[in-house]
Amino acid sequence: MNQVTPPLSRSGSGFARVLNRWGLPAPLFLGYAGLLLFMIGDGVESGFIAPFMADNGAGTEIKASYVITVYGVAVMLASWLSGALSDLWGPRRVMMVGLAIWLVFDVLFLAVAVSGENYPLMLVFYGLRGFGYPMFAFGFLVWITAVAPVARLGAAVGWFYFAFTGGLPTLGALVASFTNPVLGQYGTLWVSVALLAAGGVLAIFGVRQRTGYTRLAPPDVKPVQSLVSSVSIAWKKPRVGVGMLVRVINTAPEFGMLVFFPTIFIEEIGFGESRWLLLVSVIYGTNIFFNLIFGVLSDRIGWRTTIFWFGAIGCAISILLLYFVPIAMGAEYYWLALLVGALYGATLAGFVPISALLPSLAPENKGGAMALLNLGAGAAAFAGPAIVSVFLGPLGAAGVVIVFAALYLVAAVMVRYLKLPDETAKAIEEDKSLQEAGEKVVTT
Repeated sequence: MNQVTPPLSRSGSGFARVLNRWGLPAPLFLGYAGLLLFMIGDGVESGFIAPFMADNGAGTEIKASYVITVYGVAVMLASWLSGALSDLWGPRRVMMVGLAIWLVFDVLFLAVAVSGENYPLMLVFYGLRGFGYPMFAFGFLVWITAVAPVARLGAAVGWFYFAFTGGLPTLGALVASFTNPVLGQYGTLWVSVALLAAGGVLAIFGVRQRTGYTRLAPPDVKPVQSLVSSVSIAWKKPRVGVGMLVRVINTAPEFGMLVFFPTIFIEEIGFGESRWLLLVSVIYGTNIFFNLIFGVLSDRIGWRTTIFWFGAIGCAISILLLYFVPIAMGAEYYWLALLVGALYGATLAGFVPISALLPSLAPENKGGAMALLNLGAGAAAFAGPAIVSVFLGPLGAAGVVIVFAALYLVAAVMVRYLKLPDETAKAIEEDKSLQEAGEKVVTT
């Protein structure tokens, strides 16, 4: 059962009290800062890695895409393992393993595979590197859900996604825009290694909060049992399984639209590449800030309410607008495309509270719930493009967008099923009262 977190203490520093009032757990502050730096390092390559590999050993962008596909499979598996292993080892150890995997295989990728233009080694080293960032980032997310006051959990995970998406791809791509002209793409990739290492060290050694240092599962739970339970929870607690499907739907259309939207917006509508890239920047830039806004708001109006109205219903409407408004109005009304792009980025953030809701549906097995949640996040990267490949031919681009909108409506129906148990809901209300009482004490 969730533990009720005591109100803020008078003895905390003024800075710590401010962080706690903003919904960012003060003991984890350096973890958030390290995560941001780590994800900036991760995001440095996002705008050029495929053509870079094509020019340095892969030969073609198709062969480079195979490397990225192998990487994606590793990301999906590691996303699941990050939650399951956090139960067994503790989140901090999982983060350490993730950082080590990333650094070792990234260095091998650059120093051996790329410098030798060796395509088989690219597949191996870049693919294995994919186990790194999910174990680091989502291991920290498990730590957050284990520590944050339940009444502020929505805000706490909102801050997580603020740091996560702030680094990947937003600030990472910005760093590359400055370093590529000076150091070249190869030099920039070494800069990313340094940023990742600095962020990882800051998070792992800067956070002294002890919950993440130890396993989260009870002592009598064996490794195989823990790994099995991180999957079996889907049918033992069906609401958690449904929540995982909601998480898949959350970003599957986002990944899917990036497969065919560039051609439509650049060529068919006539925006050109630069204005299309600016539109993408507006979508993600808006999403960063609304991750935080909806995280905080969800603690006030309810996690499920936020996901239903702003996430599922909001995305069903905004993804239709994102496609049909520019198609109807043409390149002359580019500002309208920017507006509907910002709306889609904002509504995507409406799903942020799912990371607070799912572990609260299974408070006795938060690691298992987070494992399924993270698996859903990884699976979305495959589900979106797969939907495009199946429906683009028979239905056309407009038909695929309508399918995406219908999926968001399906998610809205599923969210109505994700009702917290009465006991957990009562604990949350009690925790909110204690937190509010604590805030009144420290402000008087």
